[in-house]
Amino acid sequence: MPESSSHPDQTLAEGLLTRWTALFAAPEAEPYGEQLLRRWSEPQRKYHTLRHLAATLQVIDRLAGHADDADLVRLAAWFHDAIYAPDRSENEERSARLAEKVLPELGVADEAIAEVARLVRLTAAHDPAPGDRNGEVLCDADLAILGAPPQVYAGYTAAVRAEYAFVPEEDFRAGRATILEHLLTKKPSLYRTQPAQATFGPRAEANLRSELARLRDKVPPVT
Repeated sequence: MPESSSHPDQTLAEGLLTRWTALFAAPEAEPYGEQLLRRWSEPQRKYHTLRHLAATLQVIDRLAGHADDADLVRLAAWFHDAIYAPDRSENEERSARLAEKVLPELGVADEAIAEVARLVRLTAAHDPAPGDRNGEVLCDADLAILGAPPQVYAGYTAAVRAEYAFVPEEDFRAGRATILEHLLTKKPSLYRTQPAQATFGPRAEANLRSELARLRDKVPPVT
């Protein structure tokens, strides 16, 4: 990706690659970052794209003081959707295994690799245990889009629907409603860090309830 200047997200990709290489002392890290960027740019992705990766990293930066090791959380963000096929349910597991394969080649310590892989797997349910500070930061960053302004949230929901275009409308509505209901009942709250809850929490609840009402009433999405 970074070698193609015609790509619409070229500037974003270049900035992300700079962020990736900054996580390593080894110059050989750059080709691995380029491979990850290509994964994040696959055509089946409409929401889980470079922009989602960049947004997740930006929120991690904002919440970094809460993490025990913010750089490990950043590494987990790079891998958390590195393998993404909307028609498969084991994306997080496959992405964690990719991290376990790639990171040893970059000289990352075994303990750090285990933590990154654990964090990637955690994004399947977004349910970090109390006191899991790294997990709380990653999950809050991954779910930050839920607390976006309504028009941005509408773009997110449209992109998710596009990723699942192969699912019949009635089935999609039912499945999506189940997910939203689960998110609305998360305890102690949807976001686990105080800054994320304060910044995103109220708007996320409003967005989720509004979308759920539209799904139940079969109202077309906001555009």
